[in-house]
Amino acid sequence: MNRLAQSALLFLLGATLLHAGTTDLYLRYVKSGLRPLVLLAGAVLIATAAATLWYERRSTPGHAHHEHHHEPRISWLLALPVLALILVAPPALGSYSASHTGTALTKPFGFPGLPEGDAPLRLGVADYAGRAVYDNGRSLHDRELKITGFVTLDRSGAPYLVRMGLNCCAADAQPVKIALTGNVPPVLAPDTWLEVTGRYTPRRTKDPVNDGPIPYVEVTRARPVPTPHDPYDETWNT
Repeated sequence: MNRLAQSALLFLLGATLLHAGTTDLYLRYVKSGLRPLVLLAGAVLIATAAATLWYERRSTPGHAHHEHHHEPRISWLLALPVLALILVAPPALGSYSASHTGTALTKPFGFPGLPEGDAPLRLGVADYAGRAVYDNGRSLHDRELKITGFVTLDRSGAPYLVRMGLNCCAADAQPVKIALTGNVPPVLAPDTWLEVTGRYTPRRTKDPVNDGPIPYVEVTRARPVPTPHDPYDETWNT
C-alpha cells in the first residue's frame, strides 16, 4: 500500500475515533472514563495522516520523472472494517453473553454508607449483589430497593437481572447476576431492561456456569425501562 493510501486509511480511522468519542458510539467498545483517550487517539491518527501526506509530497517533486509502483487495488479492502465502525454500531453485550458466562461477583474492599430515609434506595446490580452476599444484607434490611438491569434466563427458564461490567473495554465484559423471586412478571423476554422494586432476602443460589454466588431479590413490582445511556456498569468490581 502506498503512502497516499496509508494516509487515507489513517485519516479515516482517526475520523472514526473522533466521531465515536464525540457521540455515544464509544460506549459500545470502552468504558466512559476512556473517552479522552479515544479522542486523543483520533487526533493523533489524523495528525499522522497529514504528516505522512506532507512527507510524500516533499519526497516526490512535482515535475520529476520517477517510477510509479502500482499497489494492488485489493489493499483498499482494508478500509472496510473502518467503514463498518461508522456504519454499523454493535449492540451492547446482553443475555446471550450473560447466560454463557459465570457471574463475576467478587468481594469488595468495603461497603460505603447508604443514604438514610424512607425513599426507595437505588442500587446497582453489583452493589446489591456484593452487599447481599458478602455483608449478609446488613445495610439492606427494611429498605425498599430499586435495581435496574437486563433480563437473562438460565436453561431452566429462571430469570436473572444482570449488568455487564467493564474493567477496560467490551472485550473483558463480565456479568453480575441477581435472581428474581416474589412478584416476578409471568413472561420475561431476554434482553428486556427492567427496573425492579423490592427488598433484600437472604435466599441465594449458585450460577450454573461457574457455581458463583447469586443472591435473590424479593420483587414487589417491576416495569420495563429503556436501555440506559451507558449499558455497562463500571462500578461492578469496586
